[in-house]
Amino acid sequence: MLKRFSVSLEEGLLADFDEFIKRRQYTNRSEAIRDLIRKVFVKEEWGEDKEVIGVITLVYDHHQFQIQERITEIQHDHHQLVTSATHVHMDHHNCLEVLIVRGRASMVQALAEKLIALRGVKDGHLATSSTGKSL
Repeated sequence: MLKRFSVSLEEGLLADFDEFIKRRQYTNRSEAIRDLIRKVFVKEEWGEDKEVIGVITLVYDHHQFQIQERITEIQHDHHQLVTSATHVHMDHHNCLEVLIVRGRASMVQALAEKLIALRGVKDGHLATSSTGKSL
């Protein structure tokens, strides 16, 4: 059930918010506010080391000595966190590894940092989300 409430903002802040809404292509202010509130709750759950879900993406040069083996070994060492893994050949040199991970925030963060820090990883990112019921 939706509930209505009012929000008072300074004129300049509201103008900036409306521009944000336009750039992000929200259909209205309510959708943007709901999304921002959800993001705060996700951040809070990560900060409280709750059960979370996320996506780790890695782009790496598969010619880097033993990188694929190290990525696989780390995934096996943390198998309880890895829900799914997908490997994509981007071109002759580069691969994309996408891992869906789930567990305590601190453990997921540590896994992401370990993978992203591997020699040969050109780009790595952890997209955070939550399994929270209120989201």
